[in-house]
Amino acid sequence: MLYTARPPRPTAELDFGLLWLVLGLLATGLVMVYSASLAIAEAARYTGHNGEFYLIRQAIFIVVGIGVGVAVFQVPMRVWQQAAPYLFLGGLLLLVVVLIPGIGREVNGSRRWIPLGFSNLQPSELMKFLAVLYAADYTTRKAAFMHDLKKGFLPMAAVMMTTGVLLLSEPDFGAFVVIVGIAMGILFLGGLNWKVFAGLVLVLLFGFAALILSSDYRRERLLNFMDPFKDPYGSGYQLSHALIAFGRGEWFGLGLGGSVEKLFYLPEAHTDFLLAVIAEEFGFVGVVVVIGLFAWLIVKAFLIGHRAARLERHFCALVAQGIGIWFGVQALINMGVNVGLLPTKGLTLPFLSFGGSGIVANCLAIAVLLRIDWEQRQMMRGKTF
Repeated sequence: MLYTARPPRPTAELDFGLLWLVLGLLATGLVMVYSASLAIAEAARYTGHNGEFYLIRQAIFIVVGIGVGVAVFQVPMRVWQQAAPYLFLGGLLLLVVVLIPGIGREVNGSRRWIPLGFSNLQPSELMKFLAVLYAADYTTRKAAFMHDLKKGFLPMAAVMMTTGVLLLSEPDFGAFVVIVGIAMGILFLGGLNWKVFAGLVLVLLFGFAALILSSDYRRERLLNFMDPFKDPYGSGYQLSHALIAFGRGEWFGLGLGGSVEKLFYLPEAHTDFLLAVIAEEFGFVGVVVVIGLFAWLIVKAFLIGHRAARLERHFCALVAQGIGIWFGVQALINMGVNVGLLPTKGLTLPFLSFGGSGIVANCLAIAVLLRIDWEQRQMMRGKTF
């Protein structure tokens, strides 16, 4: 008998381990955003801000994100699969809108935000989630052609290239890398021929190299991250101070609030370089804990995907694993940037860094992950969706 999905009770057979893990990350981020932003918020009092400005806004973003997550949890996965292509087209439209002068807001030479009054919408954050849905739906529909370069990969490549052109026009190279990572990972997990996959990885590496070398700005970032202390007051300023923060933290850190680098030395301390502040205040141990929490989150996403695959719910399996890839790739890039293993990029640390669009998109993804797991638990009790 076909089971008609009722709006599930939020407490009915949820994966509470995943739920508490995410709430722990959000709470940690709230505390660290407050610590990292206190000085800059106090300095902006002349604009009407106060020391709790970023704390209050981050708390609002988290509440909104949780509210969105509760609403999204009510939506059956079959509805997401049916809507995936249309939602992705809507995301592409937002990427076009943000580039229109007078609509998109430009900050530091990048046009990535659409003003909404009390906050700004960053379409590239939402596109990461939509890319997961679209790539999972595409791979499921094209499962019989995953061995075929022409029928299996090239249509997806055309879509990703279109997305890439729009993102690089902002420019937002970091989001482009994450979205390409999501698409490639889902295609591979969906059965893309490994020889084709290996060849495409090489092509992508050459493509990224060409993009970097063709831009003076990107080329300068690449060269300077290799030796940030060569120009510590210029192009190496951010990374050099991030490394100083890591060094000052040593094993156990200076204690909550003890960071010196956040006092106007380290730019974007509450967003892109929040991990450096964590390292300075909680040391090597604090950083290991953060890495461990993300590793646990990624493993849980893949386990949920594995269980979905065993139940032959292939779309759900790829969505769950795609969410794991998304958080893994973005966290890895952010952490790599903070410790100087990767060139400086404007990518936040999921769940922790300050930012409304990112927090809401992250909560939305977790709600879908919880929904996948919830439906599977119901199916094991004899219900179908």
